[in-house]
Amino acid sequence: MKYTKIDKANYNLHIIKTDRFKTIMLKINFKRKLAKNEISMRNMLVNVLFESSKKYPTKRLMEIEAEEQYELGYRGSNYSSGIYNVMGFDCVFIHPKYSEEGIIKSSFDFMKEILFNPNVDEGGFNQKSFDISHQVLEDHLSSLKENADLYSQIRLFEELEPDSVISYRKCGYNEDLVNINRKNLYNYYLDVLDNDIVDIFVVGDVEPIEIEKLIDDLFKFKDRDKKTLSHFYVPKIKEGAVKFKTELTEFNQSKLLLGFKIDKASDFELRYVLNVLNYILGGSPDSKLFQNVREKNSLCYTVSSTSQPLISVVTIHAGINADNYDRACSLILEQLQDMKNGKFELEDIEKAVLTYKNSLIEISETPDGLLSLYSGMEYLNSDNLETRNKIIEKVTKDDVIKLANKLVLDTIFFLEGGESNEKR
Repeated sequence: MKYTKIDKANYNLHIIKTDRFKTIMLKINFKRKLAKNEISMRNMLVNVLFESSKKYPTKRLMEIEAEEQYELGYRGSNYSSGIYNVMGFDCVFIHPKYSEEGIIKSSFDFMKEILFNPNVDEGGFNQKSFDISHQVLEDHLSSLKENADLYSQIRLFEELEPDSVISYRKCGYNEDLVNINRKNLYNYYLDVLDNDIVDIFVVGDVEPIEIEKLIDDLFKFKDRDKKTLSHFYVPKIKEGAVKFKTELTEFNQSKLLLGFKIDKASDFELRYVLNVLNYILGGSPDSKLFQNVREKNSLCYTVSSTSQPLISVVTIHAGINADNYDRACSLILEQLQDMKNGKFELEDIEKAVLTYKNSLIEISETPDGLLSLYSGMEYLNSDNLETRNKIIEKVTKDDVIKLANKLVLDTIFFLEGGESNEKR
């Protein structure tokens, strides 16, 4: 496997040459600083570009073309990466060895059509395509409360640090969606093409020189400022009482979530120690939360912890009966206190390190995984696989204890269900 980065005035090209796969993957990312009022716009843009184009004026015609390209797979995405937003468009297709000569160019042509030849008339996206895309996003936003797990997570982050990137809803907002029309969405699309930082990734058994020439010929971007800041966001730590927020839900099961901010964590702690801490606390079936809160005391249906290193946040989420609120909170916090006091075994660290290493092996086994590895190296200054394997072994018990003591409980959010729905 060989990685090549080509730094151009208008985009960055990343080529991961490997013969492990029978496919080739192309991904084009557009990155800019995360803005709350642009999230709905960017979600809409992904939807409408994959709804139709000038050459493929209906979604079905686009699908037919993909099928004729040996079942080419294509998709779009829009996600937050710390203080940045990344909008991605990718396709995966069969290598010419197993299909036909010219498949690389025709597949790249397909993506060029989607990105550079949208279905536009009179200064705006095609009305029908726009309306379909708008309805899809509107339906999704309207159904958030029907998914208790997702909704409770969204609400916790909104309460953790309002008006910061931590609180922004990845799906967007209805109040922004209603102000989007086919013309201002098209103007935003033009702004993205001209101003977003563009990274193009290619994974597969390809020749870098040929790929570079093909992309230069097909994808025309203006020169732009490609300077970028660290993606990592440092949260505001406020001394004082923990925030308690409760909402009622029609579901029988209640959702209990605890949000912790990490105070002044080092790079080593966020990239490595946090993985070990989270595994031991609530990231595995062997975790303290699972074993002591769920298995031994039967206080919840589910319980786990999740780490978010880019925003220095750890969350604990549990599905409980409302009557178990106080006991569950107490026992959950007890598990973290045990970690702060060093009440866990070296064997726990060894299991966490082994799991981490196994996850790295999985990364190298798929094109998606390899692409995520190298995009992490580009956007987050992450280490390569070999370096990660070495550094994770350096995590000690003292490291985990030290980081555990940097976790500051900020917010407890309770989505209360049950027949009584009595407010706390």
